Amino acid sequence: MTISIRLTVLFEDPFWVGVFERTYDGRYEASRIVFGTEPKDYDVYDFILKEFYNIKFTNSIPIDKKIDKKINPKRLQRKIKKQVEDNGMETKAQLAIKLQYEENKIEGKKRSKEKKEEEQKRKFELKQQKKKEKHKGH
Repeated sequence: MTISIRLTVLFEDPFWVGVFERTYDGRYEASRIVFGTEPKDYDVYDFILKEFYNIKFTNSIPIDKKIDKKINPKRLQRKIKKQVEDNGMETKAQLAIKLQYEENKIEGKKRSKEKKEEEQKRKFELKQQKKKEKHKGH
C-alpha cells in the first residue's frame, strides 16, 4: 500500500491557503487549510509536524488506476513546470472540497433547525408554565 500526500500553497485573495491532497488504496482525499499571511517554509514545516494529524480530510473519492510507465525526463520537467505555473489546485481537490462543503452546509442546516425547534419547544413550555402559575392564585 502506497500513500502519497501533496501540499500546494497558493494565494486566494485575501488569504494564503494550503491544499493537502492524499491518495491511498485507490482513494483520493483533500483538505483546505487557511494560513492567513504568507507562510514561510518553516511555518509550513511546523504546521505539518504539529497539526497534520488534526487535519480533517474530505470523504474519499475513488480514483482511476494509472499504469506507471517510464516517462521522458524532459517531459517530466515540463509537466512539473506546468503544475507549478498553474494556480495550484487540481480539479479533483476542488471537487472533493466542494463536496465536503456541501455536506457540512446540509449538516449545519440540520443542526440549526433542530436547535430552533428545541428553542421553540422551550419557549412554549415556559409559556405554559406561566399560564399555570397565573391560574394557581384563583
